[in-house]
Amino acid sequence: MTSAVPRPGQAKALPLAALFASNMALAFGPWFVRLADVGPVAAGFWRIALATPVLLAAAMLLGQNPVRQARGLWGVLALGGLAFAADLAAWHAGIHHTLLANATLFGNAATLIFPIYAFIVARSWPSRTQGLALGMAAAGAALLMGRSAQLSSQNLIGDLLCLTAGVLYAVYFVTMARARETMQPLPALALSSLLGTAPLLLAAILLGERVWPGNWTPLLGLAIVSQLVGQGLMIYALGHLTPLVVGIALLTQPIVAGAIGWFAYHERLGLPDLLGAALVGLALVLVRRGNAPQQLEPAGAEGHKER
Repeated sequence: MTSAVPRPGQAKALPLAALFASNMALAFGPWFVRLADVGPVAAGFWRIALATPVLLAAAMLLGQNPVRQARGLWGVLALGGLAFAADLAAWHAGIHHTLLANATLFGNAATLIFPIYAFIVARSWPSRTQGLALGMAAAGAALLMGRSAQLSSQNLIGDLLCLTAGVLYAVYFVTMARARETMQPLPALALSSLLGTAPLLLAAILLGERVWPGNWTPLLGLAIVSQLVGQGLMIYALGHLTPLVVGIALLTQPIVAGAIGWFAYHERLGLPDLLGAALVGLALVLVRRGNAPQQLEPAGAEGHKER
């Protein structure tokens, strides 16, 4: 009897499922930030401060010693933690000045930045189908900004803060993709979160924000749903999928966030939003059907993927 060899599509099924579940969970983040009774930067601090001990404990229980795996990567992890802290600070502040869908859309500017980084710097080139998918995703994002984003002087500050957060999020993705070449998901996320905790607390104090909450429920939701589930699954997916797939899948977040804004705050979606969602969905199908991009495999990455 011959042993069954998993097809390439089957091998990617679990990472793809993790990627989409991650984006669903992360889309609830802006809602929790609005519900929190602490400052926006302080909410970012509690998001990772509450989650980090759980991540470290889980990594140790699974025999994945974070310190041992981080040898030679402390600089990368520190940069990732600082970038993620700055991303959360800018994004959470912007969430209070614009719509949920708008904040999520601009906050995920990494959708285009991360794949472009791979194409140019990492010498990873898309096929024609994947290039078409990326263009459709960008067009869908533009349509999603139609009514849900509502670009105006009233929310310009929020838009700019969230766009800045999107750029910082791309830096975080780049550093975590580098760490994931030799580190497992839990240790990488745990250490990057740990290294981002102190900068967020210091920033919240310097800004004069309220840090100690009266209601812990939104912050627990932020830590569990966004950091443990959302970010944890995202870091896992980064080690198995191409930057293009990860980048385009990020655009599902504004769709979910727009639906939350619709039901919770009456931020109604219009025809441009629906057309944009359809384009994003079609782009996700096309990127799965396209040929794999030509990408150099990092040394040691394959062995890590099999662990």
